[in-house]
Formats: sequence, structure tokens, C-alpha cells
Amino acid sequence: MTGGGTAVLRRAAPAAWATVLAVLLLGPALGRGYLLTYDMVWVPDLALRSDFLGLGTALPRAVPSDAVVAVLDEVVPGMLLQKLVLLGALVSGGVGAAALVGSSLAARLVAVSVYVWSPFVVERLWIGHWPLLLCWAALPWLVREGVRLREDPRIGTALPVWLLVGSLSANAGLMAAATLLAVGATRRSAPRLVALVLAANAPWLVAGLLHVGDARSSSAGAVFGLDAEGPLPAPVAALTSGGIWNAEVVPDSRTQLLLPLVLTLVLGALAVAGCRPMARRLGRRTTTALVALWAAGYAVAVVSWAAPGLLGWFAETLPAGGLLRDGSRWLALCAPLAAVAVAEGATRWVGRVPSRFALAAALVPLAFMPDAAWGVGGTLRAVDYPDEWAVARSELGDGRGDLLVLPFTSYRQPAWNHDHKVLDPLPRFLEPNYVVNDQLAVDGRIIAGEDPRVPDVLAALALPGPGERADALGALGIGAVVWDRSHPVPGYEASVAGTVVHRGDGVEVTLLEAPVDGRDTPIGWWAALLAAWAAYAGVAAVALVSVVRRVAPRMAVRPRDR
Repeated sequence: MTGGGTAVLRRAAPAAWATVLAVLLLGPALGRGYLLTYDMVWVPDLALRSDFLGLGTALPRAVPSDAVVAVLDEVVPGMLLQKLVLLGALVSGGVGAAALVGSSLAARLVAVSVYVWSPFVVERLWIGHWPLLLCWAALPWLVREGVRLREDPRIGTALPVWLLVGSLSANAGLMAAATLLAVGATRRSAPRLVALVLAANAPWLVAGLLHVGDARSSSAGAVFGLDAEGPLPAPVAALTSGGIWNAEVVPDSRTQLLLPLVLTLVLGALAVAGCRPMARRLGRRTTTALVALWAAGYAVAVVSWAAPGLLGWFAETLPAGGLLRDGSRWLALCAPLAAVAVAEGATRWVGRVPSRFALAAALVPLAFMPDAAWGVGGTLRAVDYPDEWAVARSELGDGRGDLLVLPFTSYRQPAWNHDHKVLDPLPRFLEPNYVVNDQLAVDGRIIAGEDPRVPDVLAALALPGPGERADALGALGIGAVVWDRSHPVPGYEASVAGTVVHRGDGVEVTLLEAPVDGRDTPIGWWAALLAAWAAYAGVAAVALVSVVRRVAPRMAVRPRDR
């Protein structure tokens, strides 16, 4: 192969390999329909509502992600948008990891495999934490942008884009900000970077400050802490980015006797071998930053296992302390360093074996977690929503007051979703603001939620008569009740007085007859959030202006010579 052909191969192969891995991981999830799994709920047309802007009564955990999706799916259909987000996250994450290593093709392919085919990615995909996966995908690119900024202080186009992609939730925004500042901040650039980071996270930051009086979570930290996987104790499982608290989303291969243990030893040996060449190539500043980020992510994860009471105290006592309780989320900070170190170590090993075996190193992660393939063995499958839901949406419209879906439980296992557990999708499918039961049942324990209206709704539903329930719900700002008949709960009865505008086999929509007390949002809240969203839009505007500045000179037409 010619030198030019080799260069093209080196540039194209990581993207091609990342695409192969992404398709292999998602499998049937890329088919027609929507992937609905645990916390991942996408709908055909997500209505933009005030709660998505940060004006809800619950903590702004889905700010700004819900509002961004509600805007984007006006341009790209929700079904296609979800697939683009999932596929794009996996591919761009792998390509970004490859871009952090040297020019060796084998090293780049190993970096892709280690970054994409990891327990962290599989478990977070299965549990439905797509904003976290976008953050994970953005981290290598933010590292690259941080390195560039130390030489070129211009913000450029890529930096604001990747910062917005990586900041679609509170946890994600903190990790994206920490990565960019750790790698790229200098005395000269720090003020601008801090301002940019604050603007990219302004919606959830401001919304959180407005809820500071009740911005606290349950003290049940142990439930969400780092967990063991098979033969691996929790701290060891975290070394290979595993250890999620929900055992239901752990691939079977991670619970086998030898596979995870051998994988830990292999990746650990390669990472140790790659430390010196990685430090030599990246330089002291970048290497120190990546090591510090790795240590911070690993420390939060291990503390959530070793001292869950401490994180429980943070969650219950300090505003926003609940951001730390899911410790294994923070292992995303470990991913860039791990991928680069292992890839550099593999390069040293590859130099001692025949070249025909070099690319086999990229298959090692797949060999130790083969059941992740094809949507975790077909578990992650796209489905269509019941046709009746579209009818219920049109009958309900914008509604009068907020929406309540019964039974008032957080998760469903509908037959039409292959009996897979998913956060109730019906409120998001419909148009009005809604209140959902954010209490969580884990290992037989009920973990208190963060919406102060939930206990009041439960108390209203416990009243003896339909009229009394309707009056109490109306006083809470609820004007419509929708029964999800596809999720029967034995012995559950909470009928309310009202006008039935739709009654079908799966859904029944009732408009309450009782007066509805609308939520009185202070004008100051609207003003504060308007400023926050203006700052957020300003980050996108920075990228747009940079693009225009690059493209405009090329499109300029010189006047004809006279």
C-alpha cells in the first residue's frame, strides 16, 4: 500500500471500527420504533413545556436535556433522533479516544475497543442514561480542545459544541466542565473557560438554585453505591468501569468466575505498560490532568461503596449533594486515561509480535464481554407505541392544569415493550406538564423522591371518595387524570370525579370537574431562567459565529473586472 493509502487507512479505520462496534452494541435497537429501557424514554414528539425549562416542582435532573430534545424533534423525528443520538455517541466517543493516542493503527483500534466496548457503556446504555453517554463521548474531544487551547487561545467551533453535548444533565455538566478546565485552563484562558462552562450549564444551575430550599435527596446512599460484579469486589470492578448499582443491567459475562478477573488483569497490565509512553507523548500537563480526573472519578465511586453513609449525609444535608450518590456514574472521568494508557501499552506489546497479530489486540474487550453484542443479546429492542396513545394525546390536548397518570407508580413493564421495565412513558407522550411518582423501589426498599408534590398526591389518592380525590388533586394544580390500563395493579383503585373524554382498551382520559389551582410561578423565576437559557443559547451562537467566519470568506464572490 502506498504512503497516501496508509494515511487514509489510519484516518478512516478508527471511525469504521467505532461504527462497527456501535452497530453491534445497539443491534435491534436501531430497528423501527423506540428503545425504551429503564430511564430512557423517547416519544414521537416531545412537547416543550415549562417544567422542561426548569420551572417544575421537582429538582431539574432532566434540564436541559428534555428541552433540547423537544426543540430538536421539531426538525428531526423523535424515532430518528434517538437513533442518531445513540449511534453518534458511541461512534464519536470511540473516534475521540482514538484521536488521543499516537499514529499507530493498532493503538487507535485498541483505544476504540476499550472506550466503546466497556461495562460502563453497556450498563449505562441498558439503564437508559443517554445524557451521560453523550458526556462520555464528549470527554476525549474536550481533552483535545483543552490541549489546543493552551497553544491557541481562540474558542473555535468544536469546543462549544462538545461542551453543550457533554452538559445535558447536572452530573454530565460537572464532568465535562472538570475535564475541560483540568486540561485546558491557563492563567490567560481560565476566565473565558469558566464563563463558557457556566453558560453551558446555566439552565440546570439556575433551576437548581431556585429549588435550593428543597434541593436535597434521600439519605439512602448505599442503594446507589458502587457494587460488586461476580467475583470482582466493587473497587476492582470499578477498575474496568463496572460496578453499577442496578444488578439487572449487568451483562452475564460480568458475573462469571474468570472473564471479568482476566479482563481486569489484562487491561491493568497493558495500562501499566503504557503509562510511560503515554506521559512522554501527551506531556506533563495533560497527563497530570488525566490522572487527576481518573483519581477523582474512581474516588467518588469507591467512597459510594466504602462510606455510603457519608454520601447519604451529603445527599440529605447539602443542596445538590444527591449528584454524588450514584458513584459509578463518575467512572466516566476514568475512561479517557484508561483508553489511552491501554492503547499505548498495547502498542508496546504489538511491537514484539508479528504484525498480523497486531489488530487482534482490538478484539480483546469483545472476547471478555461477548454477550453485550446485538443489544445485550436482543434485550434492547425498538418498539412502537400503541396507536391509542396518539388518540388520547389529541383528545387531551394541552389540558387544563397538570397531568397525573394512574396507577401512580414510576416504572412500567408493558407487554408491548416486551415486558421490559421502563420509566412510565405515557406522561411524556402527552402534552401537558405532569407529576410523576419519583419514589424508587430498590431491593424491597422505597427510596423517597425529590418532588414535594408526590406525598401530597399520594395523600389525595388515599381519600375515600372520587369527589374528594378530585378536589384535593385540583388544589395541587392537577386538571387531568389518565389511566394506563396496560399496567394493572391488583387492588389499586383511585377513581376521580370528572368528564371522561376518551375511554379505550389501554388508556382512559378524565378531565377533573373540580376547580384547578394553577401553579403560581414567581416572575423572578421566569426572568432568571430566561437569562440562563439566553446564556446557554449564547454558547451555541459562539460556535455558529465561528462557522460563519470560516465559511464566509470562501463564499465571497469577487467582482468582475471592468
